[in-house]
Amino acid sequence: MNSTQQYALVTANYWAFTLTDGALRMLVLLFFYQLGYSPLAIAMLFLFYEIFGIVTNLVGGWLGARLGLNVTMNIGLALQVLALVMLTVPTEWLGVAYVMLAQALSGIAKDLNKMSAKSSIKSLASDKDGTLYRWVTLLTGSKNALKGLGFFLGALLLEWVGFANAMWIMAAVLTLFLTVSMISLDSGLGKSKNKSKFTEMFSKSAVINWLSAARFFLFGARDVWFVVALPIYLQSVLGWSHAEVGAYIALWIIGYGVIQASTPKLMQSHKKGNPTAYTAMKLALALALVPLLMAWQLSVNPQWIIVIGLGMFGLVFALNSAVHSYLIVSAATHDGTSKDVGFYYMANAGGRLLGTVLSGYIYQVAGMEACLVVAGVFVLISAVLVNQITKIEQA
Repeated sequence: MNSTQQYALVTANYWAFTLTDGALRMLVLLFFYQLGYSPLAIAMLFLFYEIFGIVTNLVGGWLGARLGLNVTMNIGLALQVLALVMLTVPTEWLGVAYVMLAQALSGIAKDLNKMSAKSSIKSLASDKDGTLYRWVTLLTGSKNALKGLGFFLGALLLEWVGFANAMWIMAAVLTLFLTVSMISLDSGLGKSKNKSKFTEMFSKSAVINWLSAARFFLFGARDVWFVVALPIYLQSVLGWSHAEVGAYIALWIIGYGVIQASTPKLMQSHKKGNPTAYTAMKLALALALVPLLMAWQLSVNPQWIIVIGLGMFGLVFALNSAVHSYLIVSAATHDGTSKDVGFYYMANAGGRLLGTVLSGYIYQVAGMEACLVVAGVFVLISAVLVNQITKIEQA
């Protein structure tokens, strides 16, 4: 298979996984809220998902460099199938500890899959002709569009077939993709020519370190109000149904993904060349204004502030995230790309972990306005951190 065909296969695996990942997140969130769990308790269900994501990005990047990205991608698909099957047990077995364990496996699976997909592009595309930028943004954007569809799918499956049957359906579909991937994916994809040492997983590049720190706060800013607080707010305060919540969040993520995939076209200007850290800093400053303004006006008309504000946030966040995704793949070394990408997405997972826990806690004790204020502050911190790369480049 040529590079384009390998890219198509990697993308198909990533898409299939993403659908189940988004659906699983919405199924767990709505199902356990329906069972009477508090916002903080629901956030705790995802605690291991995020914690193990941090560890997985660190170890997975090293494994990808040593064994090949086909191995790490297929392990990720297999673990997701196992996590889904674990959740098919009777409802009385679904205690907090058991669900946290299944979510841990899913978190490992998700970050193995994502790290493998994004790292592989470095081996398949050229940065000189803009192919790398286009392929990274296309993969990232399409993934998020499908994750949004997964959210909607999860809400629909919960209403149509129930929690356990939804798990069986998704596990069966994902098994088909795993089978094709094991047969067709290139065994040498992303494998380092030199024997990679685990200590090399900790980046020695100042650019990657600053970019990783900025990513930590960028994704913490999104998840602190989006992951737990928003779905519960839409149901408990605005009175939306499961399907309405799932459809709205799905449409937001789909739109967000379309914007990410279109970033190279949307950000074209009279100047030629790819985006820089300065681009990411300007986008972050613009993004910070959105949740802060939403918090200020939320009590005036919560329905419209949430709908319009979330749309504005999605637009600017998508552009910022796509630029970040390009910058890390571009800055990563050619030999063993997954080590640098794994380190970066470890920071990404850490930000999601902090955001998820704070989303449940802050919403429970202080409400949605407080979640939005924290989101704005986190984005401002991200802008300051990514600007350090501009100083390095100018030195």
